[in-house]
Amino acid sequence: MKLNAASCTDAGKERDINEDRVWSQIFTPSEGVSRGLFIVCDGMGGHLGGECASHWAVETVKHELADLFSVRDPRATVHLSEEGLEAGRDDLRTRQTEASLFEVRLQQAVQRANQVVFTYAQNKPDKAGDAGTTITMALISDVYGIFANVGDSRTYLYREGKLRQVTRDHSLVARMLELGQISPQEVYSHPQRNVIYRSLGQKRDVQVDTFVEILQPGDWLLLCSDGLWEMVQDEAAIAEMLVSAGSPEKACAQLVEAANRAGGEDNIGVVVVQID
Repeated sequence: MKLNAASCTDAGKERDINEDRVWSQIFTPSEGVSRGLFIVCDGMGGHLGGECASHWAVETVKHELADLFSVRDPRATVHLSEEGLEAGRDDLRTRQTEASLFEVRLQQAVQRANQVVFTYAQNKPDKAGDAGTTITMALISDVYGIFANVGDSRTYLYREGKLRQVTRDHSLVARMLELGQISPQEVYSHPQRNVIYRSLGQKRDVQVDTFVEILQPGDWLLLCSDGLWEMVQDEAAIAEMLVSAGSPEKACAQLVEAANRAGGEDNIGVVVVQID
């Protein structure tokens, strides 16, 4: 499948500092399948804490997964046997095994990012304060999308007219919604809507949620911070902007504009991926 992507961030209308960081990378070797790595981090903390936390989280994940985007055959990096590659390069079982191994790699990369942010906060309390960051990310390889998240930044999948949230928010209001204690609309107005119970940098170890989806031509992915989804609450409107834009670049611009038009109360981080 062919991948096309774009990313952007905006400080919004009420913040002087932009603590969101994004990353978009596509690798298309002369032989083999295309790969893509996409990340959105929403930093938080004391003076410069959020900026540093989100920056180091993105940079660490990129470093940890860099071998998957090298010129040499990246399948070797997941330790598949030569016999397996020769006998089943296109075999479904081999591809599923590869996706499972990539899922582990994402978990390890996010754990490493957590350790880097945690260590930074411990060693530089004057600068970092209580630095932390959310992360939502996607690794696309062949037909598989492997996703990981910590916090309340989200990844959505758009397919055949419907937008679906792939990741799960680690927030107080999300938990209350699951328990039936609040309505879906109250997620956006509850006084504790900004309280998250899981983020990078707060503890030495963090639980990382991962998800695997089989992708198909015509799909779109949207990765974003809460600066987008809290402002643009109508998922049908988000879906319309994705497909009507015609390109990931235009979709990113329209989504950021819509978030600012709705108030722009927070930083906005967006990555849009088109799959053909």
